[in-house]
Amino acid sequence: MAAVIPVQRLPRNEGAPTTSVGSSSPTSVPQKKWSNWLPLLVALVVLVEIAFLGRLDMAEKANSWADSFYQFTTSSWSTGIASDEAGLAVLSGEAGSCEEWLEREDSVEYSRDFDKDPIFVHGGEKDWKSCAVGCKFGVDSDKKPDAAFGTPQQAGTAGVLRSMESAQYYPENNVDTARRRGYDIVMTTSLSSDVPVGYFSWAEYDIMAPVQPKTENALAAAFISNCGARNFRLQALEVLEREKIKIDSFGSCHHNRDGNVDKVETLKRFKFSFAFENSNEEDYVTEKFFQSLVAGSVPVVIGAPNIQDFAPSLNSLLHIKELKDAETIANTMKYLAENPSAYNELLRWKVEGPSDSFKALVDMAAVHSSCRLCIFLATNIREREEKSPKFMKRPCKCTRGSETVYHVYVRERGRFEMESIFLRSSNLSLEAFESAVVSKFKSQKHVPIWKEERPQILRGGDELKLYRLHPLGMTQRQALYTFRFKEDADFRNHIESHPCAKFEAIFV
Repeated sequence: MAAVIPVQRLPRNEGAPTTSVGSSSPTSVPQKKWSNWLPLLVALVVLVEIAFLGRLDMAEKANSWADSFYQFTTSSWSTGIASDEAGLAVLSGEAGSCEEWLEREDSVEYSRDFDKDPIFVHGGEKDWKSCAVGCKFGVDSDKKPDAAFGTPQQAGTAGVLRSMESAQYYPENNVDTARRRGYDIVMTTSLSSDVPVGYFSWAEYDIMAPVQPKTENALAAAFISNCGARNFRLQALEVLEREKIKIDSFGSCHHNRDGNVDKVETLKRFKFSFAFENSNEEDYVTEKFFQSLVAGSVPVVIGAPNIQDFAPSLNSLLHIKELKDAETIANTMKYLAENPSAYNELLRWKVEGPSDSFKALVDMAAVHSSCRLCIFLATNIREREEKSPKFMKRPCKCTRGSETVYHVYVRERGRFEMESIFLRSSNLSLEAFESAVVSKFKSQKHVPIWKEERPQILRGGDELKLYRLHPLGMTQRQALYTFRFKEDADFRNHIESHPCAKFEAIFV
């Protein structure tokens, strides 16, 4: 009897069949091969599952990157920016927008702090504590001045010419002549000078004073004491008298009334006032004209050929441009005197307010010329420093794909520090620029610098009205009357060719 061989039970594997050791069944061989491959099969299943989960994770990350890229290329621009050697924007791991990156990268510290080390002008009258930049006048033997009145000056000190007289009497007051004589900074009545010093200001003249009844029998008043003027004003006076214009003359020339009177109070009683200057020179407009405006007496002008630039409205004065015009002006004066409605049209601005152009001109004087001199000097000092290597490295723009963000700077006229404005290449237009400037200053609750100087009736509410926006460094004549970007293409070219371009805003 054959011996019985006991069956050995092996550990059970889930999903694998049990077999008897030593079995001679024909099926025992393939079952044994299947059991040998089982661990490998299990491992493959695990790897496939891991790979599947990994693909899901990658897909989620890919979608997340796509969302980030979309946000970067839209107005939110949530992805961080860095710059390559060409100054173009590239992605970085840092958070922040193109604007934030430009604000940080373009912020280079100037070597001079004008609060701690104010502009110093040798001579002058006093310090200007309310000036937008540190500003000191006087005599200090231990400190080298940034500027001084007169010429020549030591190297590094600007020579300043300041005068309110006509260049026809003082030839060096002509801007070009002053330059040839060595003056670095010219301060005259010319709006083409570096720092104009005019006869106008809200503080000195109550321009919006109400009109009073015209009680004098004479049609016009004259206050002329220089009888040797270098123009035709005395001849014009004689023509007007021949044309039966009755004139009360309080000055030395053609004197017929006692001149010991308050000029403005006297002018208030006359329909017309002779604002006859001693020379016919551009921008040379003295108190004679502005006192007439205060008095509500229609000015009859001999003087600046561009007197209309100084007028409160288009129809507010009579201008004798040449001697041959005197007879025509006489007839106009007589007509207006006999037709109250026509005469009152010339004084309508007293009720409706002067033009924006007039306000923009007079607002300039809300900042004293001495303070404006300090601002001019400090601005020039910074512009020179901006030519140094550390400032030349500023990127000034940030590009991603087809979109470029330009960093430009704007300040209000009469202020010193600049505000950042960001412009996009997709909308690089004058309209967009002006809108961005107004929005920026509104967001800061900006109060125009002239607010406290103007008469209450002309201060307006809290709204901001932009009158001019021009490149920094222009004269007031250019800023107010002659400069304009021809079109958006001209503006775009300026932005692209002037990195970190600077502008000045005039609000009215």
